Amino acid sequence: MNPLRTRRFALKALGSAALLTASATVPLATPAVADERQQHLSVTLDWYDTTAVTVAVAGAATQITNSRTWAISWLAAARATREVPASVDRRDFQNAALASAVHDALVALIPSRTQELDAALRSTLDRVPDGPAKAKGVAAGARQARQVLALRESDGLDPASVNAPFTVPPAAPGVWQPTPPAYAPAAQYGNRLARPFLLDSPDQYRLSAPPALDSGRYRADLAEARAYGAAHSTVRTALQTETANFWFGSSLTLYTEPLRVALARSSRSIPARAALVALFHIALVDTQIATSDTKYAYLRWRPVTAIRTGTIDPDPDWTPLHVTPAHPDYPSGHNTYSGAAETILTALTGPRTAPFELTSLTAPGVTRTYTAWGQLSQENEDARVYSGIHTRSADVAGLALGKRVAGHALRSAGRLFNVL
Repeated sequence: MNPLRTRRFALKALGSAALLTASATVPLATPAVADERQQHLSVTLDWYDTTAVTVAVAGAATQITNSRTWAISWLAAARATREVPASVDRRDFQNAALASAVHDALVALIPSRTQELDAALRSTLDRVPDGPAKAKGVAAGARQARQVLALRESDGLDPASVNAPFTVPPAAPGVWQPTPPAYAPAAQYGNRLARPFLLDSPDQYRLSAPPALDSGRYRADLAEARAYGAAHSTVRTALQTETANFWFGSSLTLYTEPLRVALARSSRSIPARAALVALFHIALVDTQIATSDTKYAYLRWRPVTAIRTGTIDPDPDWTPLHVTPAHPDYPSGHNTYSGAAETILTALTGPRTAPFELTSLTAPGVTRTYTAWGQLSQENEDARVYSGIHTRSADVAGLALGKRVAGHALRSAGRLFNVL
């Protein structure tokens, strides 16, 4: 889809003047007005940071479950802040509504953090003057949190459902088998059985089959993974190894800061900033569902299995740079995540931004600087090959799938956001 058309879809889908007011850069204001504007932005960022800490400290072991927590909390916030009652201060109402919605959703989803979340809510509400705007905002946030939680009840995204049992088929050329060193059971099979937010079905954007094992493309893929992804590769450069290490961690964790950068630099209204966070994670939940659908539809073996046991010059001692995750190769989940994230950020904030720095828990001491969302996607594509855990075709297909699912989310968002 044309990027400008996608952006128009995004703005239309997220609704209405209420969501899109203040979309242009605001002119310079008096110091008092500027301070007030910064205070209102800080409420959004405060609850973004609170959500990030809550998920990091006490979230689920499954990434898609944590994405669901973000999506529910911020969808409730986006809904709660949209319609401001007559004769109340708009900003006071919206700040109270956002804090109340995110607080109540997080308490319901991660009750072990109730004490910390209650303290965060008190801190926000202490900054909002007492009166009808505050009271009605708190009530609106609580109401939307209840409604969104009910909407997503029993959606199959709890950790037990996500890792539903999967029977591994007999070993055969091209067929996924558990991988060394742990030979762990298949993970994330249950994603493809879950209920999406906006997709009509998990297989709506199922990819075409991966390259045939006897194709030139697959032979090139495997040769690249064998050479560049080996634990002791002689052709992978130090920078390429750093790239593999940098992007080896959780996509949810790695994209928390880029999304925060986009949020902090947005000049849009409070409802639109909440919608940015919500739609980002809604798209990512649906993308992870679609990813598992394609993975388990084709069950393509991982490079380590192909190289050790395949018919193309097998090497039983070959070891990848990084331990291979316990699910099929095609498509790469890291790249579906990147493709979706890039699409949402581009549609709602533009393709480029001022330079920002990013660090990674899996590459201590390394700081990288980016100016465009697509740069993160390109590094992700390369990284999984350099790690030795994906073929290039799986990475390219992953980016394409993520972009398609995110495009669908942008076109369909009104179904979720335009409900009061």
